[in-house]
Amino acid sequence: MLLIAYLGPIALAQQVIPVYMQQINRFQEELNAEYADTATSPLPKAQIAGFKGLPFFPIDSAYRLTATFVRTPGQLAFYMPTTTGNRKMYEKYGEVHFILHGKKQMLTVYQSHTLRETAAYKDYLFLPFTDLTNGHESYGSGRFMDLRIPEGDTITLDFNKAYNPYCAYSEGYNCPIPPRENRLKVAVRAGVKAPAQAH
Repeated sequence: MLLIAYLGPIALAQQVIPVYMQQINRFQEELNAEYADTATSPLPKAQIAGFKGLPFFPIDSAYRLTATFVRTPGQLAFYMPTTTGNRKMYEKYGEVHFILHGKKQMLTVYQSHTLRETAAYKDYLFLPFTDLTNGHESYGSGRFMDLRIPEGDTITLDFNKAYNPYCAYSEGYNCPIPPRENRLKVAVRAGVKAPAQAH
């Protein structure tokens, strides 16, 4: 009985991990499908026909974290700088506090004034960030993550779902630049790699 009780959690973990892998594989497949579709791809048209898939870091469940979510009501709206010099209006919605690579980390999450007026994105939160892989393993200007407003005071962060802004692939896009406060001093080897490493 003791042996069975001991093996129980191990067997459960073996079932959970493949399901998680399937979830991230699905995310990658959907992202690749978006980039392969001429109607939704940020790639130059000449590159879409030969597109075989985005380069991803190996899936690593260590980058799926439960973070403390701290709301910051009463924030003033501000214009976040972008790659084209145009400005997009955001508001600081909260902070996420978590442990990564054994160190305490904090990132700010934002809400778009434009998107929150739409039914599909009224609970959408935007998380732009940079880390120590930028400029060699990942895109130099940083990456993005999409989140939804949680009901409680915790939120799941999964850096395996970090993706590049459209301006990483083609000129003409108006991409927000991650604010200074969202510069992680650790390497995040998860999510989409630099475009130069495309298949």
